[in-house]
Amino acid sequence: MTTVNERLAWRYATKKYDASKVVPDDKLERIIEAVRLTPTSSGLQPFELIVISNAEIRAKIRAVAWDQAQITDCSHLLVFAAWDDITADRVNMMFDLTNEIRGFRNEGWENYRQKLLGIVAGRGTEANYQAAARQAYIGLGSALIAAAFEEVDATPIEGFDPEAVDEILGLNAKGLRSVLLMPLGYRAAEGDWLVNLQKVRRSRENFVTEIK
Repeated sequence: MTTVNERLAWRYATKKYDASKVVPDDKLERIIEAVRLTPTSSGLQPFELIVISNAEIRAKIRAVAWDQAQITDCSHLLVFAAWDDITADRVNMMFDLTNEIRGFRNEGWENYRQKLLGIVAGRGTEANYQAAARQAYIGLGSALIAAAFEEVDATPIEGFDPEAVDEILGLNAKGLRSVLLMPLGYRAAEGDWLVNLQKVRRSRENFVTEIK
């Protein structure tokens, strides 16, 4: 049985994709589902996932993302877009959904709802966005691990103009701001300078501190 560490050792930030290869729907859906199931603070899921296969849209995004070829050569481009604010309506939406799905109201849960509403109201719009954006990074981690398990290559990308991507995708109207891009696909047989290089990570001794 393949272990998670074996799959993480296999993966790398793919620099060149084989544009002729498409990720099968079943693999794509399992990766998407891993992102949907990602743990988030207070269970708010304060980000959304946009899955782009449209070539024209991806070409526009590539133009505002340092001309990175992975964006157009991959099979699918994932965009992680965070809430532009954690509003009372959004908090209540998730708490109400929890009550609906579980079929009961819990006093402790409702007390926590009121506490959280106070926190986000006092924190302000930009701080709330930053909090939501950090949750999107957790989703990215889930996507990377899920892709590795599916033997699908992936490349996390921060190098792009978020405002330009927001405009291309019409995210402002949805109350969203782009945070991360992640191409999915299959590494090219040739032309990727990174593919055969040894993975470099600090040793356990230089990375882990144990306090007993």
